[in-house]
Parts: sequence; structure tokens; C-alpha cells
Amino acid sequence: MARTKDFDETEVLAKAIKLFWQKGYNGTSMQDLVDGLGISRSSLYDTFGDKRQLYLKALQSYQQEQCCGITQLLNGSIPAKAAIRQLMDMTIQEMIRDKQHKGCFLINSAVETAHHDKEANAIICQSEQQLENTFYTVIRNGQNNGEISDKKDPRALARFLYNTIVGIRVTGKSTADKAAFDDIIQLTISVLD
Repeated sequence: MARTKDFDETEVLAKAIKLFWQKGYNGTSMQDLVDGLGISRSSLYDTFGDKRQLYLKALQSYQQEQCCGITQLLNGSIPAKAAIRQLMDMTIQEMIRDKQHKGCFLINSAVETAHHDKEANAIICQSEQQLENTFYTVIRNGQNNGEISDKKDPRALARFLYNTIVGIRVTGKSTADKAAFDDIIQLTISVLD
């Protein structure tokens, strides 16, 4: 008869996200996982597979949560420019509040593992494409109602906005200079005119 798990998989996965986010894949040992997750090594293997499989599940979970939140914000009822501005402001606030300067788990993973792990790269590319497509839709809607200039290609603008958000998150790993971030937002929003 199989043993009943005495832990919540969702809670354990949330703890794994936190560990991998703080230490990276390579910096997180199996002992870190056992200690940080509060489960035995055998339970970890039985439930999640090996360290890499847990990492991929953590990355996928984080990606779904982040993309869902951003998509809801950008596809909400507020005007396109205001939604884009709100997303950028929220991103900056996250960076300023993050005293550990963790940055973004997906972006950190892109730098650390995507170039040699096809499955991690697939999750990261899926996220990038989903967010680019969301920006594209918002920009296109803003262009159709005259709020955003139609002189620029909406796909190019979507890529620009996505990469601006990535840049803010990378910069947030080393600084929390609100004035610098505000300059970035002002210039980025002006590109939409």
C-alpha cells in the first residue's frame, strides 16, 4: 500500500521556486532542497523526480503565474498606455522592494540555464512569446483607437516593451535607483506617441 504524502505539493513547489530564485539552479544543492523544502530526499525524488525535474516544474509554475498576472493587467479595461505604464511601475516597485536583488526567476534562468537546457529554454521562450503577444495586442488596440501612434510597427513596439521590462529586471539586480527607473519609463512611454 502506498504511503500518503504528509506535505502539500503546492507549498513545497512554492518553496522550491524561492530557493532556485535566490540561489540559481547551480547554486542550489540537493541538501539545500531537503532543508529548505522540509521533506525527505526520498519524498523529493518520489514526488518531483530529480533536482532538474523539480527546477523545471518550479520554472513552469512561476512562468504561468507571472504571465497570467501580466496578461490580466494588460488586457484589462484601462487604456493601453495606462496599462503599459502600470505594468512598468509595478515592475519597478518590485525591484525597489526586493532587498535581496533577486531579479526575475525566469530572466535569471534564461541567463543561467537556457543555453544548455532545452526544456528550460522552451519554458523561457514560451513566456517571452506569450508576453510579446500580449504587448502586441495591447499596442494594436491602442493604435486602433488612436491612443498609440500607428507610425511604428506594433510587433516591433511589443518586442521593445518586452525587452525594456527585461532590462529593468536585470538592472534591478544591482540597483534600486527609482530616478533611473523613472527615466526609463518616461522614455519608453514616449516611444508610443
